[in-house]
Amino acid sequence: MAETRFDVVGMGNAMVDVIAHTDEAFLGRHGLTKGAMTLIDGARGEALYAAMPPALEVSGGSAGNTIAGVASLGGRGAYIGKVSGDQLGQVFRHDIRAAGVAYDVPPAPEGLPTGRCLIFVTSDAQRTMQTSLGAGLDLRPDDVEPDLIAASRITFMEGYLWDPPGAKQAFLKAARVAHAAGRKVSISLSDPFCVERHREEFLDLVENHVDILLANEHEIMSLYQVDDFDEALQRVRGKCDAAALTRSDKGSVIVSDGEVHVIDAEPVAHVIDSTGAGDMYAAGFLLGYAQGRDLRMCGRMGAIAAAEIISHYGARPETSLAELVRAKLP
Repeated sequence: MAETRFDVVGMGNAMVDVIAHTDEAFLGRHGLTKGAMTLIDGARGEALYAAMPPALEVSGGSAGNTIAGVASLGGRGAYIGKVSGDQLGQVFRHDIRAAGVAYDVPPAPEGLPTGRCLIFVTSDAQRTMQTSLGAGLDLRPDDVEPDLIAASRITFMEGYLWDPPGAKQAFLKAARVAHAAGRKVSISLSDPFCVERHREEFLDLVENHVDILLANEHEIMSLYQVDDFDEALQRVRGKCDAAALTRSDKGSVIVSDGEVHVIDAEPVAHVIDSTGAGDMYAAGFLLGYAQGRDLRMCGRMGAIAAAEIISHYGARPETSLAELVRAKLP
């Protein structure tokens, strides 16, 4: 086995998040489906951006957030995702490196803008996302460095990455390299609408390419087309080494062949913004797994990380997750 340099390497759509507080009326006026992530083109993105209230702009992307969380937890993380050489691309590159993440993917060709995700947060902390992938569409298998994958305990992909065809092939290449090197492969299902677009391919991934599955209850029920969470849990059991299924304020359930663990949600005084909760849970769970911790402890790490992120705006930690874990876990 190659020398281990990283705990987790993430693959995803490199994005800059634009986060604004809005109301239900705004969503209605602009025809936005509450709670969903919708892919949009550049023109639609510009129109919505112009209509947004004052916003917070921060580097994001689901897998990028997870790997930033891994770094905040004290883990060693690397990232594979494509940005342009434009201003937002420079911001993304600076931010992820400043978070302690290794990132060396060359910029996309000139003319492709860096991707951005417009996030509309309503008073119930739900987020509605409108996403323009931009340069993320240019991710290709050539951007996957085999030595990097072989040197990482876990290769993690966000389900959103399954939309661009080149990125899909990049992940399959990474999965093959990881398994050939004796490493683990993980995927997050990302969004119920994403599952609907790619259900058959996701089912194949879970059964044949993925060792660790991360999903929320709506995504896992959509994957198996059932209306009952417990039924979905039984359907996924045995399909991969471990499935970590989050249930918002109900906590999470972790299932493997011989184990089922129910993990309580970490208490939060006030939920400000649920953006990034699943990404941070993934960070805690995957780092715990990479470190060889038992599944229950992995779930606890995920819960602690998720609680930090929903206590403020933005999808990147504002407090050291490593310090929080040390304070709360033996």
